Amino acid sequence: MLVLTRKVGEGIRIGDDITITVVEMKGGGIRLGIVAPPTVKIHRQEVYDRILEENKEATQWIIADLDSLSDSLPMLKEVK
Repeated sequence: MLVLTRKVGEGIRIGDDITITVVEMKGGGIRLGIVAPPTVKIHRQEVYDRILEENKEATQWIIADLDSLSDSLPMLKEVK
């Protein structure tokens, strides 16, 4: 992990197109400004972790649920 010290108004660059600037330090918190292309997804760590967890849960199939779903679909007639 790279650890940098920055003051308010100072920033860092990531690659050619991402800039992170320290906007404010107050009460033990730091406000950051991020400039990045719209194609770059930016999330707080806890939000990103939740997205990963929900994606993982979505891949866990329960066979009873699949059977129930299959039973609710209309049967397709075989075309000859």
